[in-house]
Amino acid sequence: MVRLNVFLLLAALLCSLGAVTSQHKARKLFQALEAEQERARQLDVEFGQLQLELSTWGTAPRIEKIAREKLKMSPPEASRTISATAGDGGSR
Repeated sequence: MVRLNVFLLLAALLCSLGAVTSQHKARKLFQALEAEQERARQLDVEFGQLQLELSTWGTAPRIEKIAREKLKMSPPEASRTISATAGDGGSR
């Protein structure tokens, strides 16, 4: 009878240690999950900011300014332009 009590005590001790260990792992994983979710939120904000910046950098007035100032470009003279009109689409 004493052996059975000792065996049951050891089994209960091992089960309780297993429960504590699994709870600790679950808490650590939950903390890691929350940290990654926060990082995902930060990346979403950064992505939105980058999209806004990209749309600002690609505006026509900015591109025209860079073309004039840095590349020394200017619009072509009217006498050097050729206009093309849309015809019948090449069908005969």
